[in-house]
Amino acid sequence: MAVNLTVEPGARAALGAAAAARLRRRAQRALTAAGEAAADLSILLCDDARIRELNGRYADEDHATDVLSFSQREGLDSPQPGLLGDVAVSVETAARQAAERPGPRGAALEAEVLHLVVHGLAHLLGYDHDTEARRRVMWEREAGLREQALGRGAVRPA
Repeated sequence: MAVNLTVEPGARAALGAAAAARLRRRAQRALTAAGEAAADLSILLCDDARIRELNGRYADEDHATDVLSFSQREGLDSPQPGLLGDVAVSVETAARQAAERPGPRGAALEAEVLHLVVHGLAHLLGYDHDTEARRRVMWEREAGLREQALGRGAVRPA
């Protein structure tokens, strides 16, 4: 199916159109690597105000966060196989987090946004980090998905 990417104006200004296009392609590669090439994944790149609104509405938390994921399969007796879910990333928060990473500012922001998209995808795939053991498993899976997302050759579904 497809990765649907929506980039709100503030996020587009911070990230740029070329980086957003690369992110969409990389998210599709990560989806394929996750064995979900036929699934629909929607990604929203937004600012802190928008993610705070979403966090309040759906998680009952009144603060901005870096990433939220919304499963279209969780809790359903018979989920539609083509729908995986939605990931929302605050590019504003990602920029603050990226400032702590080494390297050029734009490259660090693009890497941080991909990191957060893959983290949200891992949640949609059923991974969680609520215990140390589960966190290790999740982060290992994320690292593999990011490696595949950034690769140039054929994607190896796991």
